[in-house]
Order: sequence, then structure tokens, then C-alpha cells
Amino acid sequence: MEYVALTGISDLVMSELKNHQLRTIEIRTPQNFFTALNVDAGDTVFLTHTSIHDLTRGTTGLIAKVIKHQLSTHRTITGNDMFFEEHETMMIRLQLQTKGIARISNVLSSEVGKETRVVAEDMCFYEAR
Repeated sequence: MEYVALTGISDLVMSELKNHQLRTIEIRTPQNFFTALNVDAGDTVFLTHTSIHDLTRGTTGLIAKVIKHQLSTHRTITGNDMFFEEHETMMIRLQLQTKGIARISNVLSSEVGKETRVVAEDMCFYEAR
């Protein structure tokens, strides 16, 4: 099945998702931001701790259902008598519910600035090694 892929997810987050805990993650990295921008509630995504540059056939990860998608902006203003500096950051919050483990059979797109897409097959527990 074809999935949008979020890469470079921390081992701690992956571990908590494996334990089937409902989890909200914040997407700030540019590549994952572009990928998650068009994801909607109800979609399924593939998550892996592997970086986008190392995605290959056989890479394992988790399949999760997006329960909630929220785009937000955080603005900070700092300064003194001499200058003011404004900094704005956009992030996407995804609330996820784990569905299972999968292995990539084909990487469809991993170009910078575009959605990362993969074809992944569900794995049975005994195949997960």
C-alpha cells in the first residue's frame, strides 16, 4: 500500500508508538513539514527513525492513523533599546494511533521540498526482525 512517509522520527517516539499509545508529535523539520502539510485526519502514514537519505527497500517502520492534524504558528519577539528581532516558526501537530509494523518495498519519492512517499507492506510479528 502507498503511504506518505515521515522520516527521522526519534527512537523514543517510535518506542511509544510501538506500545500503541495515542501520541501527538510536532513536525518542525522542513522535509517532514512539506510531507505532513497535505495529510488529513483519517489518513495513514508510515513513520521511521531512518533518515530520508537512507530510505531503501527493506526499511522498517510503523503505520499510524492520523486522528488529528493541526497547523500552528509560533511567534517570538525579542529586543532592547537598539533593535527588535521577530522570529516565526510554523509546525504541524499530528495525533497518531498506531496500526502496525511495515516494511518498505519501494521508495516512490524522496526529493527535497516534496512529499516523501513509499510503498510498504504490513509485516506479521514473526517477520519483524
